[in-house]
Amino acid sequence: MKTAFLFPGQGAQTVGMGADVAQAFPVAAALFDKANDILGFDLRAICLQGPADRLNSTTMSQPAIFVTSAALLEVLRTSPATASLRPDITAGLSMGEYTALYAAGAVSFEDGLRLVRRRGEAMQAAADTTEGTMVSLIGLDEDKVRRLCEEARQGELLEPVNFNCPGQIVVSGSLGACGRAEQLAPQYGAAKAIRLEVAGAFHTTLMSSAAEALRQALVQTGISQPATVRTIANITGEYYRTPDEVVEGLTRQLTGAILWQKCMEQLLADGVEEFYEIGPGRVLTGLMKRISRRTKVTNISDLASLQAVVGES
Repeated sequence: MKTAFLFPGQGAQTVGMGADVAQAFPVAAALFDKANDILGFDLRAICLQGPADRLNSTTMSQPAIFVTSAALLEVLRTSPATASLRPDITAGLSMGEYTALYAAGAVSFEDGLRLVRRRGEAMQAAADTTEGTMVSLIGLDEDKVRRLCEEARQGELLEPVNFNCPGQIVVSGSLGACGRAEQLAPQYGAAKAIRLEVAGAFHTTLMSSAAEALRQALVQTGISQPATVRTIANITGEYYRTPDEVVEGLTRQLTGAILWQKCMEQLLADGVEEFYEIGPGRVLTGLMKRISRRTKVTNISDLASLQAVVGES
């Protein structure tokens, strides 16, 4: 039986995340302290106390989610009841792919944290020089979303960029085009059109400058190829085979679509039966219910869910 560890991306953050885990498990607290030393500021305090607007910023939420997810993972790795629990495959949604690569042994904690910090900074800088946003469309298939984008585009940028699960596709582009997409969505049969709280048009060409900055950071990072644990790439739904492919995949992520549904369907086809979502929130657990109703995901997002697995208090 194969096991997969899944890691959430930006948007999963909440003020207070990791507080109960860090208080209960010294190994989790130590990882937050280590992150503070690497970053040069008190990330733990921002995770635990906020304020929300600072935690929700692109530059802060990405390292915060990475460290919180890594802290939960560290407890699993070091607790006697779960020390033998190891993934065959790891996957992460967008920024969560960095945590997935860390969990697989492809990057160190230090390098992973520095990369997500650089990623967040580069994305914010690109967003500051462009005017864009994202809209989640609920209840439409890919064909209808693409036709909606064609009508709403009107010469501006608008593309489907997050294929999360059946009936949930996120589009990204200019403010005007996204606004028209929201207005047109009911005509195409959408149940909802939800404007996302993001700084810009992520996963489009408006992030090209961020992609170039990130590529430079990735090239300078020591990325290894784990011998036993595979990581699946958001942009292709295929497994990384070499460090060069990791660099290319993480770079293309910023300007290309995230194929999460395809990734999960690939894992199911490859015989994965045990799934663990490790990190704040329950987003990936919810998406899997829409992708495969019979597939159970063990969610490990806080102290209670963690204790249910490791059996400690």
